[in-house]
Amino acid sequence: MRALVVLPVLVPLATAIACLALRPWRAAGRAASVLGALVHLVAAAALLYRVDGAGIQVMQMGDWPAPYGISLVADLLAAIMVTLTGVTGLAVAVYSLGSIDAEREAHGYHALFHVLLMGVSMAFLTGDLFNLYVAFEVMLMASFVLLSLGGERAQLEGAVKYVTLNLLSSAVFLAAVGVLYGVAGTLNMADLALAVQRGTAPGLVATLACLFLVAFGIKAAVFPLFFWLPASYHTPPVAVSALFAGLLTKVGVYALVRAFTLVFTGDTGLTHGLILAVAVLTMVTGVLGAAAQFEFRRVLSFHIVSQIGYMVLGLGLFTPLALAGTVFYLIHHIVVKTNLFLVAGIVKRLGGTLDLGSLGGLYRRRPALALLFLVPAFSLAGIPPLSGFWGKLVLVKAGLDSGHYAVTATALGVSLLTLFSMTKLWNEAFWKEPPEESPVSAAPVPWTLLGPVVALAAITVAVGLGAGPVFDLASRAAAQLADPSQYVRAVLGEGARP
Repeated sequence: MRALVVLPVLVPLATAIACLALRPWRAAGRAASVLGALVHLVAAAALLYRVDGAGIQVMQMGDWPAPYGISLVADLLAAIMVTLTGVTGLAVAVYSLGSIDAEREAHGYHALFHVLLMGVSMAFLTGDLFNLYVAFEVMLMASFVLLSLGGERAQLEGAVKYVTLNLLSSAVFLAAVGVLYGVAGTLNMADLALAVQRGTAPGLVATLACLFLVAFGIKAAVFPLFFWLPASYHTPPVAVSALFAGLLTKVGVYALVRAFTLVFTGDTGLTHGLILAVAVLTMVTGVLGAAAQFEFRRVLSFHIVSQIGYMVLGLGLFTPLALAGTVFYLIHHIVVKTNLFLVAGIVKRLGGTLDLGSLGGLYRRRPALALLFLVPAFSLAGIPPLSGFWGKLVLVKAGLDSGHYAVTATALGVSLLTLFSMTKLWNEAFWKEPPEESPVSAAPVPWTLLGPVVALAAITVAVGLGAGPVFDLASRAAAQLADPSQYVRAVLGEGARP
């Protein structure tokens, strides 16, 4: 059963190879892409089931014992994130069939898509910091090419901004990894947890924690390091934007959660206090940026930034309830944000543009699409009983329980502003009359576009209505994060204790 841990990495790698080999046969390559995404989801779900029933799963590559070899580790948080990667990957793979042109497919779109899924899965499952760096670089290479594929001017401009800031993040990350190895003599995260708790150069460790906060903060798009995201996510095809919106920043959030619950826990007054301040500023600046935009995907891009603040808020509060809120919010947001970008693609197909001033009338001509927009939009704003409401409720309660009243009030205010900007999208794109020069297309929307949107909307409703079991799962994941000894013993053996 240990092979389950590596399957979410191997399946997209094999699919990418198959898609490259099948490039001359377009239909076969498309079928291979969707089939590979489906198998990836099944493998990830099987891993989650195994971890939830039997505990943390570890695979030591080549049977080299930790900390000397490469460890792949699946605790509940990692298994949840890999499963969400599978859900997002399958939805976008199907959506791509109806939205990606033949030229991009001929230049390797489907192979790059699965290389990105491989990098994301590897980032969630790796047990050491150097291989996390490797996973980041795999993601960066694949995402940069996907972002620029097609060679349009706006794409290239966005790609340059995207890759420049992410290369800076990689440089900071690699420098911090090198210094940390010199200090602790290991990069295995379980072994690092022991080394740091033994009092290894506490002042230097605190400095390194801040470096990792910068490196992972750029990946997660937190304040003030987020400006690359709204400058690039609205430029590629919508399928690429949706994949990026659902997964890439969440890898940064996951890395922050993993590092600051397992390794850098010695001076929480400094590190987690700083994270809490960053979370508040991220929420506020993101939602204000969204309110000022008048292009569909740019509004959604700034909302990614704002909602990242909620996820990081739980880490900053650093209580078991707050960590459970972070996990629940990750589950909610990956599904909802992916879906909103997919809806944006259908809006562009029908209206010919995503400029809000040139849209309108979609509610009357396409009432089903309007409903499909309202489900993730209301969920993002935290309207009950949808998934976003429960995620925000848990984080608000955690903030009140820990006495952070100003932080909690800010989170509630940001939620109201989120509702305002979602209302703006509704009014401009769906409710108002369309401009005479931009009528709504009467052409049917293919099932390849509608199917993923319907499926993700159904998941959002299901998570909202079944919030109890989902929260129980998030709570069990948070319990593992709050007690790092479980992770350490699973990787290093029963005798190891932090």
